[in-house]
Amino acid sequence: MSELTDENLFKQAMQGVKPFAQNHYVPPRKEKVKKQYLRDVRETEDALFFFSDEYEPLLNDEEKVKYLRAGEDSHLLKQLRRGDFSPQIFLDLHGLTQKDAKLELASLLLACEREHLYCASIMTGYGTFTLKRQIPRWLVQHPKVRALHQAPKEWGGDAAILVLLDD
Repeated sequence: MSELTDENLFKQAMQGVKPFAQNHYVPPRKEKVKKQYLRDVRETEDALFFFSDEYEPLLNDEEKVKYLRAGEDSHLLKQLRRGDFSPQIFLDLHGLTQKDAKLELASLLLACEREHLYCASIMTGYGTFTLKRQIPRWLVQHPKVRALHQAPKEWGGDAAILVLLDD
């Protein structure tokens, strides 16, 4: 009597089975996903390049947050303050660390560029005022930012910043 090993049991089970010919195998393509992922990582790193923690712009911390890029019409600040521009996208940074907030801010600016959005509202909250002070310092370093101003009450008031971007 033959021994009942796994190999013998398999041979017995496969008796009479006709093998079929497989001429080719097409593996699933993962390169597109990988390329897209690498492109997204590169774009985020490029956007983070603009945000230095060491840079100290001439912003008055005691007044309402405001900034106007050189060469822009000063009327833009007045329009932002009055709420003439409606935000097309909102970013809420409540409870995030500075590192996470920087990544989210970079992602927001990339999304605005891809979707051709020109006005964004960034909710910094109150908390320890860390993000409220740091976000404008990062934003003024980015070449797409035309102007920023503390948001009017209907768009978040003291806890938010309206940003006007190049389209």
